[in-house]
Amino acid sequence: MKNRELSFRQLEKQSRRLERRRRIRESISKNGGDILHSANFQNTRRNMQHGTVSVHSHSISVAECSLNIREKLQKMGIRSEERDIIRGALLHDYFLYDWHHHTHKKGWKNLHGFTHPETALNNARKEYHLSPREQDIIKKHMWPLTVVPPRCREAWIVTAADKYCSLLETVGPRLELFKGLGRHWTALPRRIRVTVKREPQKNSGQEANGRNTSAIN
Repeated sequence: MKNRELSFRQLEKQSRRLERRRRIRESISKNGGDILHSANFQNTRRNMQHGTVSVHSHSISVAECSLNIREKLQKMGIRSEERDIIRGALLHDYFLYDWHHHTHKKGWKNLHGFTHPETALNNARKEYHLSPREQDIIKKHMWPLTVVPPRCREAWIVTAADKYCSLLETVGPRLELFKGLGRHWTALPRRIRVTVKREPQKNSGQEANGRNTSAIN
């Protein structure tokens, strides 16, 4: 009976999780559909962000994670604007280049983390009308590298989601590698056992009988 109750609870929890994810994806499509279907956003599939994760996939993951955080904060009575969060998250890495092989227009190298928020903001402004919150999200999402902290809740939410997703995308594959090594190590013998084969003593019974007979005699 206990096992049946646990399985029912697990199924119910999984059902709620799937429903929440469906609701979040519908909201992203509703509020950011024009961004998702734009040519430049589609081209972000070509540029890798972390490991094998593209800028396209990373941006959508950050939007989903941001809405999860927003939902939890709402339960605590902390409100925020859903549309601004979605659009800011989708455009926060709208720098439109491969940062692994990029040199800044001023000749700077390896400063992508410091410079790309401003580049993403300038690119997004050319294509979309951005609210003040959306601009703050894009410009401040790399805090503390951007020095000036976010000024609105929405920007703080996306900043936290971006760091969380980046950590998973960066560390996740390495953890999988260590898991594989762990399985390999467990297959190795931990100690070498030496088995010594003892030969049976054939005449031990006869000798004992002889001793007993002599003692009787």
